[in-house]
This record gives sequence, C-alpha cells and structure tokens, in this order.
Amino acid sequence: MGKVTLQTIADALGVSRMTVSNAFSRPDQLSAELRERVLAAATELGYVGPDPRARALKRGTTGAVGVLLTDSLAYAFTDEVAMRFFSAIAEELTRRGLALTLLSAAETDGHVPARDVSMDGALVYSCDPKSPAVDWLLKRHLPLVYVDQTDRPGIPSVNVDDRGGARAAARHLIDLGHRRVGLLYSILGSELEVDADPQPSALAHATRERYLGWKQELGAAGAETVNIGVPIGGRDHHYRAGRALLDRPDRPTAVLCFSDVMATDVVRAAQDLGLRVPEDLSVVGFDDSPVALQLRPTLTTVRQDFTEKGRLAATLLTEALAQGAAPARARHHMLPTELVVRESTAPPPSVTAAAER
Repeated sequence: MGKVTLQTIADALGVSRMTVSNAFSRPDQLSAELRERVLAAATELGYVGPDPRARALKRGTTGAVGVLLTDSLAYAFTDEVAMRFFSAIAEELTRRGLALTLLSAAETDGHVPARDVSMDGALVYSCDPKSPAVDWLLKRHLPLVYVDQTDRPGIPSVNVDDRGGARAAARHLIDLGHRRVGLLYSILGSELEVDADPQPSALAHATRERYLGWKQELGAAGAETVNIGVPIGGRDHHYRAGRALLDRPDRPTAVLCFSDVMATDVVRAAQDLGLRVPEDLSVVGFDDSPVALQLRPTLTTVRQDFTEKGRLAATLLTEALAQGAAPARARHHMLPTELVVRESTAPPPSVTAAAER
C-alpha cells in the first residue's frame, strides 16, 4: 500500500474526507461511536494523524511558544526556582493547547537560535535586553511577554517587588545590629568582581533592583558594604565568592545574597572556614526555594511566588497571541515579596557579647 492519507481512510469507511479530518482535529463534530470507528481504521491502516507542519502552514500558526533564557538550557532543569516557574508555565499553556520551546539567548558560533525557531510568541525571561536574541524576537514582531525584565512600552510584563524585598532583608540585618554587610549579586561576566562598585544600569533587571534595594536601606543606616559580582552559570562561582568575601581580615558580619542557591554555597564556604552561622555570620537569601528549608540552619530569605509568576506570564502570553504583536493594552504586573525570618540570621558577635556582659 502507498502513502495512507485522510482520503484512504474515508474510502475504506465510506465516509467523507472531512469526517475523517474532524475525527482528528474537531472531535466535537462527530458522535463518539463514529470517531472511534475512524480512529480504529486509521490505526489499522497505519495512519498517525495530520502532518503538524502542513497544519501549521494552513493555519499560519505553530501551536508552540518560546521561553528565552539568558543562561544555558541546563539551568532550566537544575535550578529549583526555574523548574517550578517553567512547570507553572507549561501547565497553563498545556491547558490552552500550546507547546513550550526553551531557547538560550547565548550565541553559538554567531548563530542566534531565536532567529530560526518557529513559534507563535515568546516569554523573555531575565535576559539582557541588548542581546541579539531579544533583538531578533522584536524584529520578528512576535507577541512577547517580559518576565523579570525592565518594562518596555507595548509589551506585557510580570515582575516581582525585588527592590522592596531586598530593602526588607537589609532592614532586618540593620535591626539586628549589623553594620558591615557583604552583597553578592549576579553579573553576566565570566570572572568574580571583588570590591566592585557596579553601575546599576549595567546589571540585569532583578539584580539591579535587589542591589539598589540593599544599598538604599544600608546606606540610610550608615552601614558599610563589601560588593562582589558573581558570574551566572555555575555553583563554583558562588562558593569562590563566599571564600573571597569571608577569607579576609575585615570580613562582614552578614551577607545578602541574590538567591537561595547562592546563599547555600556561602554557608558552605563559611563552615569550611570554621565560621558558625548565625553566631559568627548571618546569611540571607532570596526566593524562598525548597533549599531554604533544607539548609541547616534554615535560611532567612525573601519569598516570591514563582508559581504564580509562571501562571500569570503564560496567561498574558495567550492574551497577547489573541491580540497580535501590538496589543491594544499591555498589562504590567508587580507581584509582592515577603521577608521570611528563619535560623540563619542573628545579632553580630559584638552585639551578642555586649548583651551578655
């Protein structure tokens, strides 16, 4: 037998080609009994369904949307915050009949994946707005939603109150009596930036907002800071940053970290140096990911709802798909954050000793 088509099945059953087509793409148009007959005949004849590529050409859509990441794609499967965020996106998109494609914003031998992958729209997640991949998505005039990005006119967005959460974390340390605090934040470079004085405009959106929140609160209290920029893309960078911060005679009494994962590696570095957390060093993370409760001592952190962030981002994207690349109304959402105080923070040793005398 030659190639099996919709017409082949229709001829075998004595029904119209449209009836067979409806069995696959519009099952509500057929009775359950007739649809079962069509599908059984298709299986017997070795037909698996309409060619998705032909269907996409006919409809002018692919049924798939992209998520653009600054980091490598491995990050999406190893970082618990990212996994929960992507899980929420995938669950929402599946309900709406859409597939998900993960894309790296990184260039490979000058090639930009976002330029060639077929998709109906995309989520731009915590990317450098000047990257070629973001530029290509804009040039393609695809419906977009920004997540953890600086708002752009005409593009819906979802952010969390990074600055407010960072200020609450810094205020917590000030209230405990800390006046020399380490700041560990993410950068796009490849080397640690020790004792750095970063230009906020050069930082990614979430990093910039958290850094400014820390600096505003600590500066108002007259506290000193030790700044270290930590390259994205490897746990070894976190640990080395912790050692660089703590293995010095003027080490801080507390550390504010960009993420819970970073804070976990700082605690490990502190323990390797013989420092006790929180007796000798207080550590604060950001995200309230599962690792915050797994760590010993449990981690003081700033909670964000990454599941709601993913659900809302997917909802906005489906709305943007319905409206086209230039929505009449681009909604910008700011989700709240909350300080969660646990066991990894306490007054600095000098304050504790004075209180005991």
